[in-house]
Amino acid sequence: MAKISLMATLTAADGKEEAMKEAIGALIAAAEEEPGLEIYSAHASRDEPAVFRFFELYTDSDALKAHGKGERMAAAMGALGDLLAGPPEILRLTPIAAKGFDF
Repeated sequence: MAKISLMATLTAADGKEEAMKEAIGALIAAAEEEPGLEIYSAHASRDEPAVFRFFELYTDSDALKAHGKGERMAAAMGALGDLLAGPPEILRLTPIAAKGFDF
């Protein structure tokens, strides 16, 4: 099966940027419970302080389907609810070339 990558954009509600950073830290820690999640990296926008972007790489579609189902990850994702300005924007992609990891 082919690996699956995602790019997600989360925008913090007004005044919630610092709380969002803390919540993202909890997400990254909780990602340890997801064995099919190979890369889960969060990035803050330099130009838009309320915007955060994730790059995610999954071993296959089963790993993606399991994302967020573990106890710690579900709790960490749930904590984002009041911090978001709106729903996340998610792009589902198929990796074709990269430096630093194999497909």
